[in-house]
Amino acid sequence: MTLTLDQARTIIATARAKGREAGMKPLSVVVLDAGGHVLAFEREDGSPSGRFAIAFGKAHGAVMMGVPSRRLGEMAVERPHFIAAAGGAFDGKMVPVAGGVLLRDATGALVGAVGISGDTSDNDALAGVAGAEAAGLTAEA
Repeated sequence: MTLTLDQARTIIATARAKGREAGMKPLSVVVLDAGGHVLAFEREDGSPSGRFAIAFGKAHGAVMMGVPSRRLGEMAVERPHFIAAAGGAFDGKMVPVAGGVLLRDATGALVGAVGISGDTSDNDALAGVAGAEAAGLTAEA
């Protein structure tokens, strides 16, 4: 299965709704396919323009490494040289903090990632999980 544009739109709409419901700061939400290509992106009013790069980096690092960006942060503590080298290999497109959530289909296959930036990293991840579940996907945060 591949990730569809309709699913990406559902992920974004639900993540934004979760953010509003929880009183989060304005969010920027990007959905990438399994190859790291942008399917959809929205930046809420009041979210700084630089948040795209952070949200993208969270999702891109997660999908390229096959682990949630929270795990990349843990790996940065355990093996800082490796994560620094991986960041270089990805032209700096890796942000190793929570908020990059892997998206898996019903078979467990990796179909993409959602990256969110705007609130705390933990809240960003919560919003991403809500979006993934609304789109019928399994989230790995």
